[in-house]
Amino acid sequence: MVLYKSNLNMAIAKLHLLAILIISLLLSACSQETESSLYNKKLPQTSITIVAVGDIMLGGTAQEILMEEGYDYPFKNVKSLFTDTDIAIGNLEGPLTSICNSDMELDKTYVFRSPAPKVAPALKKAGFNILNLANNHILDYGVQGMNDTIDALNKHNIYSVGAGENSAAARSGTIIDTANGKLGFLSYSLTFPESFWATDEKAGVAFGHEKQITADIKRLKKSTDSVIVSFHWGREKITELRPYQPRLGRAAIDAGASIVLGHHPHVLQAIEQYNKGLIIYSLGNFVFGSYSQDAKTSVVARITLNNGQFYSAELTPINVLNTEVVFQPQILQQSAAIGVIEHINTLSKASNTRLDQLNYRGYLHASENKIQSLARNN
Repeated sequence: MVLYKSNLNMAIAKLHLLAILIISLLLSACSQETESSLYNKKLPQTSITIVAVGDIMLGGTAQEILMEEGYDYPFKNVKSLFTDTDIAIGNLEGPLTSICNSDMELDKTYVFRSPAPKVAPALKKAGFNILNLANNHILDYGVQGMNDTIDALNKHNIYSVGAGENSAAARSGTIIDTANGKLGFLSYSLTFPESFWATDEKAGVAFGHEKQITADIKRLKKSTDSVIVSFHWGREKITELRPYQPRLGRAAIDAGASIVLGHHPHVLQAIEQYNKGLIIYSLGNFVFGSYSQDAKTSVVARITLNNGQFYSAELTPINVLNTEVVFQPQILQQSAAIGVIEHINTLSKASNTRLDQLNYRGYLHASENKIQSLARNN
């Protein structure tokens, strides 16, 4: 009798475990189906789509290969990520110029430049229509190199932002009309050398204290539907944020920006969904003429705005380790892609932001939109 009761109890326990397992699998399947229907649903007709990438420098150690393969070569494997978009933006790390000498005294280990006649049309063909110039390399060949860059981009109908003949021009921002509204862009370099920073009398890049930055955002927001702010900030090759990054990023959102994009570290950093806005602290490298072993992975961010606010984001992991991809970023799949998404999630724990993973992409939806969408799908 004791043996019978023992066997019966064991059988009941096994049934309980089996029931729990089945329920867990069903809940997981329902959750995945719900997330899939959420992220595969059509975007609102009033939405604006922005593709944002990291640092771009088509010179340096990439020069020889690009001269052989052509300057369209770097973008061939990621071209699909630039389709059906209103805006494509990146950080142009260095001037497009043919001059060989700088009119500035520089104490720098690295100076960059790329050939304007080759690079500008390739960037346009790739899909870019605006590029950040507020960084620590755009004046590597002086004011003339910076002006050559602006002229080359203008010639190919690519807007630039964050540099100008004086501080007011560098901070003035750029406005682009889309079918569903006006977007305002601002860009600031919070990196040295200080000699690159524009002043009232001197050309250069926009450098802003918090009060200046928030004032610029509020001014630009009055004449646009959404404002996108880019910062060149943080520490190179370091995933941890400097204390001022969250402070300034959140201040920008509080002042009226919908999106904050970060560059300069060359590696991925955290993301943060904050007060109806999105902060991507660092997008890492995109196409960069260096064989650095630190810049291994990055993302191409596809961000949607609706009614002037952040609506959703899709982050596609890419391999940018040039010893493997040879200056031609590759879209990652399977475990490699999932690893990048989980890496971002780990970095973003402090900001209480987490990407959902679906089909080897990372997804984020504005909180109120996600709740409403889940309700409709259930």
